Amino acid sequence: MAFAALQPLRHRNFALLFAAGLVSNAGTWMQTVAVGALVGKLTGQAGWVGLVMAGAFLPLAVFGPIGGAIADRVDRRRFLMAASLLEAGLAAGLALLVAAGRESPGLIVLIVTVQGCVTATRLPFLQAMLPDLVGKEDLLAGASLNAAQWNLGRVFGPALAGIVIALGSFTWAFALNAVSFFAVIGALAFVRGLPPLPEPDNERLRDRIRDGARVAWAEPGCRAAICIMGAAAFLVAPFIGLLPAKALDLVGRARVEDVTAALTTAQGVGAVTGALTLASLAHRFGRRRMLLFSLTATPVAIIVYAAADTTVSAVVALALVGACYIGILSGLQTVVQLRAPTLYRARVLSFHTVALGAIYPIGTVLQGWAADRVGLQTVTTAGAVGLLAVMGYLILARPEVLHVLEQPADDVVAVEPIEAAP
Repeated sequence: MAFAALQPLRHRNFALLFAAGLVSNAGTWMQTVAVGALVGKLTGQAGWVGLVMAGAFLPLAVFGPIGGAIADRVDRRRFLMAASLLEAGLAAGLALLVAAGRESPGLIVLIVTVQGCVTATRLPFLQAMLPDLVGKEDLLAGASLNAAQWNLGRVFGPALAGIVIALGSFTWAFALNAVSFFAVIGALAFVRGLPPLPEPDNERLRDRIRDGARVAWAEPGCRAAICIMGAAAFLVAPFIGLLPAKALDLVGRARVEDVTAALTTAQGVGAVTGALTLASLAHRFGRRRMLLFSLTATPVAIIVYAAADTTVSAVVALALVGACYIGILSGLQTVVQLRAPTLYRARVLSFHTVALGAIYPIGTVLQGWAADRVGLQTVTTAGAVGLLAVMGYLILARPEVLHVLEQPADDVVAVEPIEAAP
């Protein structure tokens, strides 16, 4: 199926949110590059770069499950509109801080962390909506297109960041990100026909989160996907947050923002390419086989990237990394979306998000700290070898873990409803 990757765009609601998300993600990546470059310029330390990235993602550990519990019971469209408005306000606040000349690393980390809390809460809403937007037949393609959209933002955002910072300042990069959120708010205003949510109940938030965790652990495919995502997030995903540190290694402080933008764009180009071909390859070779390929090819590509000692070679290697890594993200998320029981979908997906978003910043901080002491190449290579070791163990000693990553034949997961504790 040559155009399998584009099939979800025939669904009106998905197409609206896809276009708006592309605008917003370009703004988000423009800010991400600007924040990393600004902190790198202010401190010259990989540890601080890792810390600001941790502020953006670590809140997922707490707010991801909370968002998942809420998303199964409240109007997802209206909540997403309110969250986007709040994120626009926070981005505007960051712009005002920098414009006032008070861009200390500590204050930047604080604002980025608050943004991370809002983002962590809304992500389960977006993920839980996807099957309702495209249907199960287009779910893998929809997840891949969403990943492509995110990474198209990674392509355009850094380029815009470089232009805006060169012609204006860091302030303009943050201000334009604030404006970009209104594209999502406008698109959500025109979304129609979403299925109604179940009637509200009196179950406590704590119990809903706990029930979601129990269901996520009870369903074998969800459990396997979440655990593997956690391993990949800790061992190889930190390369994303440490791109400014790689730029520092390559060119020093003088041109760190330019090289950071080039590296981020290269990963985005590779990821978009991988995302647009993933659905067709999965139709031809099988979804699980493509997922296993991505899980083994990504660390190999990371090792090549870690060894790159020029900007050109790092850009080429990082494009390959992006093409492979996107298969991990889309493949494992699709497993959870297909296998999670409908009534628990948002809550189970929130724990998948925690495995990625909360473990990733921990790995980033630790790898950034270690890189300041033993070198970035050594640390990045060690993480990639670690993921290869995990995959070797699963393939040779625990193949049943990988077998449950297949979609159930009847699309029904036999998990008994869990009653709240008294």
